[in-house]
Parts: sequence; structure tokens; C-alpha cells
Amino acid sequence: MAGMGERLVIGALLAAAFLAAPAAGTTLTLHNLCPYPVWPLVTPNTGFPSICGNDIRLEGNGHGLVSFPFPATFWSGQLVARTGCAPPPRCETGSKRPAGVVQLTVHSAEGAPRPDLAVHSVSLVGGFNVPVVVSPQVIGGDGPCPALGCAADLNAGCPPAQRVVGAGGRVVACNGPPGYFKQRCPLTRTTPVDREPVEQHCYAPGELKVVFCQPAMVDVDADAAAQPDVVVAEN
Repeated sequence: MAGMGERLVIGALLAAAFLAAPAAGTTLTLHNLCPYPVWPLVTPNTGFPSICGNDIRLEGNGHGLVSFPFPATFWSGQLVARTGCAPPPRCETGSKRPAGVVQLTVHSAEGAPRPDLAVHSVSLVGGFNVPVVVSPQVIGGDGPCPALGCAADLNAGCPPAQRVVGAGGRVVACNGPPGYFKQRCPLTRTTPVDREPVEQHCYAPGELKVVFCQPAMVDVDADAAAQPDVVVAEN
């Protein structure tokens, strides 16, 4: 049996190991609430590693749910929802324009357990295909962490000349115009110089949650620009 001194040494070593162990890093969570499957395409920017395979099929109606860890220090990339795949890369939408693009960047100081800053946005500059909202889930962070994106189905009201019709005869994507996108979804980017009327970053998020076909966004109305700090998403 170990003596008192030995037990104290062992206890000190265990405590030191516990304190040195990094906390869980930020994760990317994808959740599909659409009534159809979605094949997410996550593409890292040049020089960054892949964080998941691109053959994942997220079943519809909330059944498709996956999470992936971001690298510990820095990562930047894009995410597109593909539909009508049989199988990827042969997809009805998302493999090329028009399609909405989720843009994500996470920063972290060297050795930090969690990225200090996440920058997120949803771009409709290249068109629209699936409603998508990015919702940061904060753990001990400060400042606003607004949900950004588009919860509306812009295909339904797409101007006839801008529609992309799928094999089944339904509208599966929309080419614009930017004014139509911005009116329906003010918390997106619709031109190369467009920016949302709220912050596009979040400090110390534990999770970046990307939801396809989220039912609604709270407080996205005429008062959104005047009250940016209350823009959140239903989860």
C-alpha cells in the first residue's frame, strides 16, 4: 500500500494532468430538417485540411444529424447543400451554381482549447437552392453571436425567368435577382459587396450549427437592422 507521501505525489500528478488536458474544441454540426435528403459538400479553402468526407447523406425530416471537430488552431472553408444526388457528385443542385454557400472561419491562439473567434455568413451571390441557417452555440463567450442565413424557401417565389426546374418538374434552385433574395432573407449576402446588418462573428463558440430548412428565424423583420443583438435562431 502506498504511503502518505506517495499518495500526495500521485494526487498532484493526476491533478496536473487534468488541468493540462484541453477542453473539447468547437464542432461543426449539420442538421437536415428538409423533407428530402441533403448531401453536404464541405470544402476547405486552399491550404486547410478536410474535416469530413463528402459522401454523407443526411436524411430528411430531422433524421440527418452529424458533427465534426474543427482543427485546433485555424480553419476556413465553405459548405454547400446538394440535393437530388444519385450518388454524389451527380447531383441535381449544389454541385454547381445556383446554390447558397455557407462561409466559415475559426481562429484560435496556439494551444488554446477552443477557437477564440468564429466568422460565419451565408452567401446567395451564386444563387439559392436550399434554406440554410448558421447558428453559433456559445459556451462562455462574450458579445453577440447572431444566427445568419435564410430560413425562407426562395424557390417558391422565384421569378419565372430565374427558376431552375428539376427532373420532377419542381423548382429546385433560383438564380435571383439579388433584390428578391435580400428582401426575403436580409441576413445573407446577395452581392459581392453586400454585408448583413448585424455582426458576422462570435467569440468562443462551442458549436457552429448549420440547419437546413429551419422552420423560421426569430425577429427577422423590419426591426432586425435596428435591433441586431436580438437576432437568434430557433433550434
